Amino acid sequence: MIVIVIVGILAVVAFPSFMDSIRKSRRSEAFAALAAVQQAQERWRSNHAAYTATLADLGVATPTTSGYYGLSLGASGGDCGTLNTAYVASAIGVDGTSQASDAQCRRLSVRVCGGNIEYAGCGDCAGFSYAPTNTCWAK
Repeated sequence: MIVIVIVGILAVVAFPSFMDSIRKSRRSEAFAALAAVQQAQERWRSNHAAYTATLADLGVATPTTSGYYGLSLGASGGDCGTLNTAYVASAIGVDGTSQASDAQCRRLSVRVCGGNIEYAGCGDCAGFSYAPTNTCWAK
C-alpha cells in the first residue's frame, strides 16, 4: 500500500513537468509554420507590390499540420506601416489541445517591420510585445 502511495505522489509531481516538456516540443510546429509563412510572403512580394493579408494567397493551411496551432496573418499597422513594408503572422494554441494550456508561449508571433524581423510570444496576452529577447524564441 505504501508503494502505491509513493508511486501516486511521484506521478502527481512528475506529470505536470512531463506535459510542459511535451508543450515545449510542440512549439516547434508553430515555429516551422511561421517560418513557412515568412518564406511564402517573400515569394509573394517578389511577384506583387506588397505583402498579402490572407493565408489562402500563400497556400498556407490553418490550423497547422497536427492541428495544435491556428495561424493568422495581417497588416502590421502602427509604426510599421502598411502591407507594402510590413505584416504580422501569429500562431495561437488551439482550444481543446494541450497547447491551449501552454502558460508561457500559447501565442507566438513574427512581425516584419521596415525590413526587420521581430519576434514575440506570451501565454495569454491581449497584444504582443516585440522585444529584442523573448523566452519563447530562444536563440
